[in-house]
Amino acid sequence: QVQLVESGGRLVQPGGSLRLSCVASGRAFSSYSMGWFRQAPGSEREFVEGISWMGQTRYYNSSMKGRFIASRDNDKNTFYLRMDDLTPEDTAVYYCGATRSPSISRSAIEYWGKGTLVTVSS
Repeated sequence: QVQLVESGGRLVQPGGSLRLSCVASGRAFSSYSMGWFRQAPGSEREFVEGISWMGQTRYYNSSMKGRFIASRDNDKNTFYLRMDDLTPEDTAVYYCGATRSPSISRSAIEYWGKGTLVTVSS
């Protein structure tokens, strides 16, 4: 069992930056590939960024145009998402997920956090 707790979401102005954190507890964090997903009101949950279990491979959503970068610190059991140049369209609840699958897809995620709300507005 893995427990995930996201933090860092808040109200930010367009063009601003945020760093989200996801702290894991339970089974060996370094055994899991991690992904960030987001869900806007009325929309499905979509993949944002992911990183393999030892951080050797990153996966990204090309529509984010390189503004988002995932990273992890296995010594701290923490997974991060750096977000730059935010727009109102980035407003969503951001979730982290853990999987032992080679695929970091929504259907492959075994454990989810409860999410953290990011609101981009002036």
